[in-house]
Amino acid sequence: MGVNLRELIEESPAVRVISDLRELRGRTVAIDGYNALYQFLAAIRQPDGTPLMDGRGRVTSHLSGLFYRTINLVESGLRPVYVFDGKPPELKAREIAERAALREESLRKYEAAIVEGRIEEARKYAQATGRLTTEMVDTSKKLLDAMGVPYVNAPSEGEAQAAYMARKGDVWASVSQDYDSLLFNTPRLLRNVTVSGKRKLPGKDVYVDIKPELVELEQLLKFLGITREQLIDIAILLGTDFNPEGVKGVGPKTALRLIKTHGNLENALKTLPNAKVDFNYEDIRRIFINPPVTDAYIVTWREPNVEAVRRILVDEYDFSEERVSSAVERLRKAYKEGVKTPSRGLDAWFKR
Repeated sequence: MGVNLRELIEESPAVRVISDLRELRGRTVAIDGYNALYQFLAAIRQPDGTPLMDGRGRVTSHLSGLFYRTINLVESGLRPVYVFDGKPPELKAREIAERAALREESLRKYEAAIVEGRIEEARKYAQATGRLTTEMVDTSKKLLDAMGVPYVNAPSEGEAQAAYMARKGDVWASVSQDYDSLLFNTPRLLRNVTVSGKRKLPGKDVYVDIKPELVELEQLLKFLGITREQLIDIAILLGTDFNPEGVKGVGPKTALRLIKTHGNLENALKTLPNAKVDFNYEDIRRIFINPPVTDAYIVTWREPNVEAVRRILVDEYDFSEERVSSAVERLRKAYKEGVKTPSRGLDAWFKR
């Protein structure tokens, strides 16, 4: 789900639209792996909502998105590092259960829409049915390894690990669709990177161009006149993955006003005596302020292993050999050009 901070962020000077990813050439970015894979599962589908599948009926939308989009990013001059979730916090159990229930409900609606010939509705419901299995994640990691693209296994939340790496300076920014990365203290958040281009507006036959955008945490906090800790309190009022419902009746602007007026969540809640607070906000704060992270990672890019990529995609998952070979060649060329570019040099390629 992620926290709904859009209303407070989208029109602030802390947000900058990136018209072309080549503006960020030479930057190392930590991509929320699960977030990206779910985006690929949702977006890469047939017109009726059916995902890409191999000859054995196994879903391959995530592999297609990971392979081709990563190559596009590298060709743009970005150096991607994927970060994958570890064990979720116990407080996230409710959100995980609700997501599973939503997938099941969406699947029922999808199947009914297919039977009744409502193809456009079917695709909409299908986008919410994606489920990542352990096998799908493991294969994604094997593919990245074959492509020479590094990945990091987080001890818990991938966004927290990516934010930690960005705060240390090992990467330049976190990449995710969710604003939670800001709560985890990333200095920069890049959105609309793993899936961009044209996107259909919900319920309308209208498509809009989606451009990558950069959110600077320090500028955002200055614009809102709050601290990062206060931003976390605002998020808890609105609802996070650890308290999905938040406080009923409190929207983004009201939450901002309450926290700015009263200083913190405890004082704000005293002014809402009828508010239902069935969550431990102190534990939620601790997850954002001091999440489990690790220093046990190495960020190194390697020349792609063409044969290993072919074995995974062509031999195992029935991808087109011609398309895969052409794409791998693009990847090899992008790496070689990146390493040889005089303005960056070898050190610039292999460091942040």
